[in-house]
Amino acid sequence: MSLWQTIRQAIVPSQSAVVSVPADACFWRVDMHSHLIPGVDDGVSSPEESLTCMQKLADWGIDKIITTPHVSRDWYPNRSDTLRAAQADLQAIATDNGLALQIEIAAEYMLDEFFPDLVANDDLLTFGAERYVLVELGWAAAPRQVDELLFRMQTKGYSPVLAHPERYAYLYDDTTLLTTLHENGCLFQLNWMSVAGRYGERAQQHARQLLKKEWVDFIGSDMHRPYDLKTMEALFSSADYELLKKQPLRNASLR
Repeated sequence: MSLWQTIRQAIVPSQSAVVSVPADACFWRVDMHSHLIPGVDDGVSSPEESLTCMQKLADWGIDKIITTPHVSRDWYPNRSDTLRAAQADLQAIATDNGLALQIEIAAEYMLDEFFPDLVANDDLLTFGAERYVLVELGWAAAPRQVDELLFRMQTKGYSPVLAHPERYAYLYDDTTLLTTLHENGCLFQLNWMSVAGRYGERAQQHARQLLKKEWVDFIGSDMHRPYDLKTMEALFSSADYELLKKQPLRNASLR
């Protein structure tokens, strides 16, 4: 028995303690936003936590994980080369424990003052044939001329994907920016924990609005730790789960 098999037996809950969820609950098959590389950002802190998270995603029907560590100069100055190396380690954990998961690496980029240099130098971790790049806005306010910055990405052949647009409080009462970004080809990624109420009622309401408009291009877990799993499971019994099925989701195209 391998080390990781021993760990798995110790940390995966018994079947009697697990709520029954259909094996194809994650009908989108690919999770393209998570923080499962140990110790590189505010996500999982150990290989054991990574394994717990990957096991549950596999149980729910995910067969490919594109994990996306934070990249920001001030908080998480991760480099593309070191993140690529970490992908092999995460794949080994999955494979050694019999998980039929394909692991890829991308990143979640903060649109800070250093991001334009990464664009100019073509130093971005992308996913999919369309060269999708996952980006996030600041929590206090959007960066100036964000639409111009994303247009610059597009001219370089990248396809911007805005992470969790439902979570930026300054967009709740004025959706002008989101409308502009949507019209200009920026894609939107919804956190499934937003639908389940993890981030509060306003984020949940805003997530529902995006679903009703059918503006959700990707669904992502944005999972940071095993603690998130209980909230994530609540999605499958949510009334908004049916709305999710009506979205023009692109996740499956990443397989």
